Amino acid sequence: MPTAERQNRLQLLLGCTAAAADSVAARAVMRRWPARRALIRQGDACTETFLLAEGRARVTLVTLDGRQVRLHDHLPGDLFGAIDATGAAVQPADVVSAEAVEAAIFRGADFILLVETHACLGLALSRSLVRRLGAVTDRLLERSTLSVPGRVNAELLRLARAGDGRTIRPSPVLSELAQRVGSSRETVSRAVSLLERRGLVSRDTDAMVIVAPHRLEELIY
Repeated sequence: MPTAERQNRLQLLLGCTAAAADSVAARAVMRRWPARRALIRQGDACTETFLLAEGRARVTLVTLDGRQVRLHDHLPGDLFGAIDATGAAVQPADVVSAEAVEAAIFRGADFILLVETHACLGLALSRSLVRRLGAVTDRLLERSTLSVPGRVNAELLRLARAGDGRTIRPSPVLSELAQRVGSSRETVSRAVSLLERRGLVSRDTDAMVIVAPHRLEELIY
């Protein structure tokens, strides 16, 4: 990618001045991945910081008993990887492209220097961490206060809002959905089937469509 184009992309993404974007762009390497490619692997020692510029990257964790747990999705503007100055960070989870993605990659030490120099990058890091903390807090509250069908409804709405607000593409795998809401596949399958019978969602091999988002939201609690 030409330097000027990379600078413009970073300026829009970070909401910074042209001079700050030029400084950030000088230390960044832009890279693209097709869908279903690993950006970071669980257990790797990572010395780079990733700023997601385009697409959606999925964070999944493999447990000691071999189960794969989907934690959350990174969206444009999110930062992950090595984000401190203590050296290589052992990654706790895989980060895999859920669709074609593009990211700006920085050496960890360069990223810390840029954060200290440019407030816009520090703000971007703060926003990314706040979004992640908010997502974790929401799920903890849902586990404590909602029934399994309520958690399924909330998760389907969350997945739809990551797109156009109604469509989840590809259609969620029920075993993955069960992991996200902390239940069994059979229980989640019954909850989704009930929503289909009531005409609130429809699905095929490619996508699930939330037919009536407001009705689904009413059924969460």
